[in-house]
Amino acid sequence: MKVIAKLITTLGVLFLGLTTGLSQTNKIAKANNEFDKYDYINAREIYLKVVENGFTSGEIYKKLGDTYYYNSDYINAVHWYNKLLAEYPSEINTEDYYRIAQSLKSIEDYKKSDELMQIYVSQGGAEKEVKAFENDPDYLKSLGIHPFKYIINKVAVNSKYSDFGPSYYKDKLVFSASTLDSKHFKTHSWTNLPYLDLYIADIDSVGGLSNATPFKGDINTEYHESSTAFTKDGKTMFFTRNNYYDGKKGYDKSRTIRLKLFSATLNEDGVSWGNIKELPFNNSNYSTAHPTLSNDEKRLYFASDMPGTYGRSDLWYVELTKGTDGSFMYGTPVNLGEEINTKARETFPFISENNNLYFSSDGYGGYGGLDVFVSAIDSEGNLKQITNFGEPINTKMDDFGFITKESKGTGYYTSNISGGRGTIDDEIYYFYEKCIMTINGIVTDIDTEELLPGSIVSILSDDNKLIEKITVGEDAAFSFTTECDTKYIIRATKSNYFPNEEIIETPDEGGIINLNIQLKLEDPCPPNDLGCRLDLQPIYFDYDKDNIRPDASVELAKILYAMQLYPELVIHIESHTDSRGKDAYNKNLSERRAQSTLKWLVERGIEKDRLSAKGYGETELVNACSNNVKCTEEEHQLNRRSMFIIQN
Repeated sequence: MKVIAKLITTLGVLFLGLTTGLSQTNKIAKANNEFDKYDYINAREIYLKVVENGFTSGEIYKKLGDTYYYNSDYINAVHWYNKLLAEYPSEINTEDYYRIAQSLKSIEDYKKSDELMQIYVSQGGAEKEVKAFENDPDYLKSLGIHPFKYIINKVAVNSKYSDFGPSYYKDKLVFSASTLDSKHFKTHSWTNLPYLDLYIADIDSVGGLSNATPFKGDINTEYHESSTAFTKDGKTMFFTRNNYYDGKKGYDKSRTIRLKLFSATLNEDGVSWGNIKELPFNNSNYSTAHPTLSNDEKRLYFASDMPGTYGRSDLWYVELTKGTDGSFMYGTPVNLGEEINTKARETFPFISENNNLYFSSDGYGGYGGLDVFVSAIDSEGNLKQITNFGEPINTKMDDFGFITKESKGTGYYTSNISGGRGTIDDEIYYFYEKCIMTINGIVTDIDTEELLPGSIVSILSDDNKLIEKITVGEDAAFSFTTECDTKYIIRATKSNYFPNEEIIETPDEGGIINLNIQLKLEDPCPPNDLGCRLDLQPIYFDYDKDNIRPDASVELAKILYAMQLYPELVIHIESHTDSRGKDAYNKNLSERRAQSTLKWLVERGIEKDRLSAKGYGETELVNACSNNVKCTEEEHQLNRRSMFIIQN
């Protein structure tokens, strides 16, 4: 609705669109202080190439499966997990069984999944904690409203420009749109977009709109028309138009074209409209717009900035009296008062069948931009408690023009949440009642309780199928809309942190679940330890030997591919021995092992000037197994290793 925003800003028209860039955009992500040039090494890419070159291990299969699992790519995860099950079953631990079982659900292999879950439980695994929610928004329910229970769909008649302000007319829907038409091509000079006209569309059995056609008769002009209200007999309408009447434009003292309210009656043909009349409380020096009728049709509510307004625009009403000829007479405009009107904007009123007043405002705080609010009207016409309508209708953008048939749990409204271009992206949405839940939460560090921006949070079905995945911003917050009485998995991952999952079982009544997912920091890798970054297992040697063992070949294949993938990578090879034997001999042995490792890489195409190697003997033991200390063979083997250090 950008054209309207321009009209409001430049011409002082306050109420036709009222959606000009009010919502905050996402914060620009902070630049990294420094770039560790080896952080880009992709473990999955390394593992895949290693397997392609004929080297396999249980650790490689497990890690490959995990790289897919934590990205919700379960089909590929199952592929590698199945290889792990078939070739290296002894290397599977308890938590592995849980991930494999969950992945198998995604391909509907429930039998095998159940079998693995039984193994998981038998080995001490426990079902994840199930969280529930209790909330009872009594006030909204007392108004006949079922918050949190709406499914929202964008209607098909939306154009590439602004579409907004729906209203009911018999079994059809009337709305305003700025759509180019061969017979009505005049555009607004500030935006080069067409002026707004009124359209009418058919409503199908599921709330969809089709066959949108311009209003027939004398309603649409070369300027703006929008926002209608109809009497129950369908013979009289009230609508908003620029100050344009009988082919003449009207201006205020500043030569600004304001908005006015008009009435029209249905012609005898039953399809076209005529007898256009300006309402008597209009004035060229202020705007009136967005009409709605009370249920008894004794009041006409509207928005205006006429004298007596508290803010940029207020909600007003006039008493209606119907004459013997069927025409209306109008009382003096009455401001609804400070109980509802703020110093900002109140606009787009709508009176529902349950006598609830819905309107939009940006003066109460809320979710951002214009939000939809509701207040009951008592038998004397007084307003009761004012309540934000809440999610999912209200968003961080502009949400307005709300209408509803509460008895059916359906309605329409306008929002620019999906476009990202501001008011030009105002579009009409249909909503219908269905029990849904909103799961809101944040991701934090389990030890420091600090927020973890950049975390990836996914929601998955009970059979482990990905529903939605988001990357959280600086506030580390996430939000998902879910169904009631359903089990979901909420998973959070972040680089250098262990993943975490929570199982949520939503209740059978709508509401909001608040969830804090905590992640534990992994042991960080030293910035120059390539083996750590590739999750490399140490290169072990047999006692008193310097030849490359088969298991060492698997690990060296990872180094090989990393160096092939990143030709700027320069590596220093460290070789270490255990303490058995003489110190000088061990120093010589470790040197042979270092050179043996270097030779293995050079023989497979790595330039020798990218490698250096040195033996350290028993000078850097990783445990207490020094000279004359009794240790097991396994403990001594931990000291017989090679390491790979990135050179600056």
